[in-house]
Amino acid sequence: MNAITATGVGQRFKGRWVLRRCSFAVPPGRVVGLVGPNGAGKTTLLRVLAGLLRPTEGEVRLDGRDPAAPEGLPTVAFLAQSKPLYPRFTVDDTVRFCRELNPRFDEPFARERLRRLDIPSAQRVGRLSGGQRAQVALTLTLAKRARLVLLDEPMADLDPLGRNDVMRDLMAATAEHGLTVVLSSHVLADLEDSCDHLVMVQQGRVQLAGDVDDLRAAHLAVDGLREHAAALTPHTVIQEGGSGRQATALLRPNGTFADPRWATRTPSLEEIVLAYLRNPDAATLPALELVTS
Repeated sequence: MNAITATGVGQRFKGRWVLRRCSFAVPPGRVVGLVGPNGAGKTTLLRVLAGLLRPTEGEVRLDGRDPAAPEGLPTVAFLAQSKPLYPRFTVDDTVRFCRELNPRFDEPFARERLRRLDIPSAQRVGRLSGGQRAQVALTLTLAKRARLVLLDEPMADLDPLGRNDVMRDLMAATAEHGLTVVLSSHVLADLEDSCDHLVMVQQGRVQLAGDVDDLRAAHLAVDGLREHAAALTPHTVIQEGGSGRQATALLRPNGTFADPRWATRTPSLEEIVLAYLRNPDAATLPALELVTS
């Protein structure tokens, strides 16, 4: 059973569609990078997955359950981009408060992680730095021990060392507890090293979805001369570039690309994402095709 199955999900606010016909599936135990430009609908999609919004059309199932149903709520942990915490609570107060609200809350894990990060338990949350508040919020989210963890820009306030700590702990928690993690981020380098699944939202629709290895295998980066560009015509060209006579392109090959006049290689995840971001009208790769094949 998939950890997440979204089928034809649409969300409309005041007559405007923010999401439309979004379909994708995520197998369990994946670390999913949710990417897309600002305003693409990433936060709305996360709120739908968390059960905080009822989709206007379509449906979402988490392990086969409705995320908004009472039995589904303990299985999902959602950290909003604003990282809401009570500023007058101390860190210790915050941990105890979350322990009372969540029956599966892992207090020893939370206290050990905060100790390792040198975050003082007696300090009021409002007096912590932005990076420290982000680490406290993430610690509480992981300590809920939910099966699905949804993180909206969790590393926005963190320095490079803090981002490294977050990604290391997410990978460890996924491996140890079998979590499925979905995190939105604009830092593509972080996703390249840590995420094994991708969902890309563009203009309110899912443009790419699948395991990273499958997505890379479905694309091809080519380099050659513009005078040989006719060789690209049978294939789906996502982006073209280069200068002068030199040409580069990112393709979705339709069959085998075997023109010896072009050098070929498997593109990086960052190259694929940037190509689609620059070309929002590029043909959508069928979202369910890669995860069910």
